[in-house]
Amino acid sequence: MNDKNKTKEALFTGRSIVACIDGSSSSEQVCDYASWIATAVDRPLKLIHTIEHNHNPAVSDYSGAIGLGSQQELLQELTDVEQSRSSLLIKKGQLMLNAAKDRASQAGVSKVETYQHHGTLAESLVEIEDEMRVMVIGIRGKEHEDQEKGIGHQLESVIRSMHKPILVVNKDFSQPKTTMLAYDGSASCKKALQMIASSKLFSGLPCHVVHVGSNAEALLDEATMVLEQAGIKATSVQLEGKVDEVLARYQAENDIELTLMGAFSHNRFRDLLLGSFTAKMLAATNRPLLLLR
Repeated sequence: MNDKNKTKEALFTGRSIVACIDGSSSSEQVCDYASWIATAVDRPLKLIHTIEHNHNPAVSDYSGAIGLGSQQELLQELTDVEQSRSSLLIKKGQLMLNAAKDRASQAGVSKVETYQHHGTLAESLVEIEDEMRVMVIGIRGKEHEDQEKGIGHQLESVIRSMHKPILVVNKDFSQPKTTMLAYDGSASCKKALQMIASSKLFSGLPCHVVHVGSNAEALLDEATMVLEQAGIKATSVQLEGKVDEVLARYQAENDIELTLMGAFSHNRFRDLLLGSFTAKMLAATNRPLLLLR
């Protein structure tokens, strides 16, 4: 095993909370929510920053226009510019990670590690997925942080690629006092239900179990029983209407700080999530959403 692999193996021992840091305004929010989770479940926090490959040259290639004798010199200059740009991006990313590490340490996280990776965010996360317990990401990255609505272009790719819980945040941190589970009885929703019942993160937090649609009494009773057996106060509700609208309205009316739901299922939740549901839900509620597959 070479030194590079040894370093990576040592870095990713244990199941960690992973926070995606990109220098956008949401990076502090991501860091704070990830710190809360890491502290509550007593896990290390890993801060990740990715540097995507830029296939566009730093300057246009004019070698054909200035003569053959100058091409070698120009190509060397182009290489130097690209290397300099890459070096600056690495340094900038490390500064972001160091700032986030200090913030997490101040929040009480005892073990914080940083990691830089070249490539897309989805590629980087898939590489470390086996060592991940929960991932935290902002709804919009650096390129889209000025937008008031919508989700970042990488978020859907990440949701499709990952098989671990993903917390999408879009607001300054406030420790949740109540949770909501959007429940349809699918495998992923049952996984979310078990997570609430068993995780220290949700210990003592009342949970609203909400189903949108008809004939859900048995489904809701089953979920409520699981939570109550775990010592969690549960409220079950059946709603009718457009899923994202009624969930957002119920969340706002009951001042619920965190919503959990399955990211994929075999009914309309699947299509809604991979379409516009996540964006609509987050835009309407301005509250974090924890997705499970």
